[in-house]
Amino acid sequence: MDALRSRQRLRIVPVLEWLLAAGFLFAVLTLGNLIVRELRALPTAPASAPAARALTVSVPAAVPLRAVSVPMLPFQDGKAVKVGDTTGAVAQALGRSAEVGRQEVDRGQFGERLTRFYEYAGTRFILVFEPFETHGDAKVAGIYLP
Repeated sequence: MDALRSRQRLRIVPVLEWLLAAGFLFAVLTLGNLIVRELRALPTAPASAPAARALTVSVPAAVPLRAVSVPMLPFQDGKAVKVGDTTGAVAQALGRSAEVGRQEVDRGQFGERLTRFYEYAGTRFILVFEPFETHGDAKVAGIYLP
């Protein structure tokens, strides 16, 4: 009788080993599938910050063709101009004496668009002011370095 039981036990052991190996293989394949799925879902390019986008729909004709648009313009004295600043904030920070050259007015998406030329702390730049909403206050919509 003991010999019969040991024979049956010997037949069950390989079956259990195969079942265990199949379960392990299934778990590894499932984990690999989850990893591949997560890697495919990652965005390919980071989203840019909202403040870094130029809010002007089109570049005014007064801006030179090779001018570079920047989201913020810091100065050595600690002051800075950034997209979204109001005309009053720019005048207070830089002073009216920083305005040089001409001003041009044209039509923007939500009203009158004003292009002003500035020179402050040895830096020449162009600010485009326009409202971001209908009947809104004019704010810096673009900063250009010629």
